[in-house]
Amino acid sequence: MKRLHTLSRWTGIALLSLLAACQNTPTQADPNAGEAAVSRALSGKALWEEKCRTVAGEKIYRKVENVEGLLLMKVRPARGDRELADRMWTGAAFARESRADEFITTFLGYEEGGTALGGTPTPVTPMYRGSINTNRNPGGLPGYRWVEVIDEKDGQRYRYTGRYDEPWKTDSSYSKSYVRFNLDKTPASGPSPRYGVTYEDHVIPEDRNLGIASSTVKVIDLNTNEVLGEMTRYAWSPGAPSRVNPSPWLTAYRCPDHARGTNAATRKFVDQILIPAKEK
Repeated sequence: MKRLHTLSRWTGIALLSLLAACQNTPTQADPNAGEAAVSRALSGKALWEEKCRTVAGEKIYRKVENVEGLLLMKVRPARGDRELADRMWTGAAFARESRADEFITTFLGYEEGGTALGGTPTPVTPMYRGSINTNRNPGGLPGYRWVEVIDEKDGQRYRYTGRYDEPWKTDSSYSKSYVRFNLDKTPASGPSPRYGVTYEDHVIPEDRNLGIASSTVKVIDLNTNEVLGEMTRYAWSPGAPSRVNPSPWLTAYRCPDHARGTNAATRKFVDQILIPAKEK
């Protein structure tokens, strides 16, 4: 409820800005100016809040412990400024998520909590998730040991793993405290992983016209086709691309969402279902 109150206050400011743009620049073709834009923003906000209450959220049906790796059935592709400004861009609901190889890396990275006042580390909890990175700092929660992906170009399955090295041992320009992460890719052997992760982006014209995007992530037991869990997210941006905000999907409101680590939202949902194996 607190978030909706904050959102309402921000939306009021945004709507006043839209009206001001309409009054002060009547000759400019500003997509965010005019009563129609204000009405559209209000309608979008109302629908988004309804979807957050009734549709969006995380559903976990069954958990699996001690999972070493999984199959990423789809990898979020690279995107640029054109996609971020496109009202119909398929990946809009997860605009801030890592893409391509970085998306893969989020499943291999460690999760670290924040730092409270005074420098005291804050632990990662189900309510307060941390950031995913490859720093491998003490106290971080490990991700998966490997993930596999079917390459769209050649149709082959590849295994990705993370490897750390210390470049200072051969190059004195590096600090002795620096440890480098490398993403290694090799052809996969043996049977395909039992558990898979996929997503479906929804492009509903009526929703997109109101600045709303949605997407569903699913975790699947590929041996039985059982859906182990699913997360549906809705994102809302009140304005069209403009000089002030050329990439409105990046500043969109999202539900569900995390205060930290927005680039790894899929990983932080999946690891609640497929619990990563502890380090040996």
